[in-house]
Amino acid sequence: MSSQSRLHKTGRTPKAGVKLVQKTGGNLVLASGVTITLLLGMVLALSLAAVFIINSPDPVTGLAIALPITLIFNIAAFFFSPWLMDLTQNWLYNTRWVSLAEIEDKSPETVKVIQKVCQQHKLKQPRLGIIDDQNPTAFTYGSFPNSARVVVSEGLFTYLDDDEVATVYAHELGHIVHWDFAVMTLASTLVQITYLIYTTAHRLGNRGGEKVKDAASSVAAVAYLFYIVGTYLLLYLSRTREYFADHFAAETTGNPNALSRALVKIAYGILEEGQRATEPSRLLEGTRALGIYDAKAATSTGTAYRISSEPEKIGRVFLWDMFNPWAWWMELNSTHPLTGKRVRALSTYAEQLGLDTEFDMGRIVGEGHNLSKRKLYGNFVLDLLLYSAEIVGLSVGFAIGISLSAANPMMMIACPLIGLGTGIFLKTLVMFPTYNQAESLDVLTLMSDPYASPLRGQPAKLQGELIGRGDAGYAFGSDLKLQDRTGMIYLRYASRFGPIGNFLFGMKRVKSLIGMDVKALGWFRRGVAPWMDLIQLESDSGTTVNSYHRFWSLLLAIGAIAIGIASLFL
Repeated sequence: MSSQSRLHKTGRTPKAGVKLVQKTGGNLVLASGVTITLLLGMVLALSLAAVFIINSPDPVTGLAIALPITLIFNIAAFFFSPWLMDLTQNWLYNTRWVSLAEIEDKSPETVKVIQKVCQQHKLKQPRLGIIDDQNPTAFTYGSFPNSARVVVSEGLFTYLDDDEVATVYAHELGHIVHWDFAVMTLASTLVQITYLIYTTAHRLGNRGGEKVKDAASSVAAVAYLFYIVGTYLLLYLSRTREYFADHFAAETTGNPNALSRALVKIAYGILEEGQRATEPSRLLEGTRALGIYDAKAATSTGTAYRISSEPEKIGRVFLWDMFNPWAWWMELNSTHPLTGKRVRALSTYAEQLGLDTEFDMGRIVGEGHNLSKRKLYGNFVLDLLLYSAEIVGLSVGFAIGISLSAANPMMMIACPLIGLGTGIFLKTLVMFPTYNQAESLDVLTLMSDPYASPLRGQPAKLQGELIGRGDAGYAFGSDLKLQDRTGMIYLRYASRFGPIGNFLFGMKRVKSLIGMDVKALGWFRRGVAPWMDLIQLESDSGTTVNSYHRFWSLLLAIGAIAIGIASLFL
């Protein structure tokens, strides 16, 4: 079934291959070089340190051991990873390897793009795969450009039109031309080596003498720090390569608007397929970092496309992506740039080509500049402090306890507990405000709020149908998915009996609730994916479900303060 676009197509340039100025994403060569160099430096330093821990008698011998091990491991991973990926893809997703003729039957323009790119860049045609899954996605992997694989799902042809599919393939071919998969394979391996060295040093420290134990503990701590830094470098490099692949697709096809539409419609397709399934897709979960689109971010964009015949309604959802400081913070942990930023970059390419833009991002940017900076950034700074309120309270309490311990040694116990409880209490007041005046809203309205926060809960009432579980791949998950007339949102449930209660609720009650029309009361939050912390569900048949997020936070806060005060009288 072919998807019918509800967006007016704004056209394309009659001449593809026009050079476009890229202002977003930085410098790919610089980003790749810096990332790989830093990661290699980390691995080499840790490899040498690990060798010295086992008391190598000769530093030169230690170097001679560390270098070959590091190089052999990386080279082996680089050359064998494509075949290992082939086996994994076939085993998990039953990938079909197809001919160019079969692709032509589904998308004639795609074949022209593949042939053009291969001819211009002197590439061997990549191996082409199709996964029989209606969740739209696409990804590439390999070691060298001439041994690359491009794999798409059947859903890509279902939800996208011919020119949109072609831009997705052009995006994936951009990864091949830029050697992105090779760089990412090497960088990923280096990050994993740092973690391997951390675990090795940690184990050696548990077995050695005092001197070896101290050295091993130091190396383990540094290795773990390098692992964290390396992970964020890898995520940064991944986001950068997505911007450059988008740029390549826009230049190659002369149709940046089609890629903008493709990104929005992929989000829509993921949302549609998610409604039909009681559990999230194994394909999307397993290829999240590889795919053209982060499925976790699909809810807001897909929701907007579902009901919007006007691009400006979709564009308004992008305000959060581009202007909310929480978006930047959340993006640090993402393999993909936020959709709004990618669409904005593609719109600038359309403008350079003299085309009308698919989404009026100029107007959206103008609206964003009129947002209250004080409200956006003032709340963000305070929220960051509140996010770590427990640690801050515990640390302050510990410092006070030390200063007062001479007069009363129990202060060392009481003050940290009181500080911890106070931090939790203050955080709870902000996260779970009073809900007596909660407004009746819809999902799209909530997602269009540029001031939304993952910390500050917005009390709201929604009305819709429970369509499935929200927990990824968990048969007894207690979270739910609610669908209203405008879109879908996840409802997070919390039992008054804690994790055991959540498990029992997921096992015994959730299945009977799916399919019911309900009224949901809760606190809306937005990160990369939006959700609602549930307070209460009421069905038309009289079924009521209560959730206790605030209860547990207040119980922990009051309990910590009470124990702290009680300890002073022991």
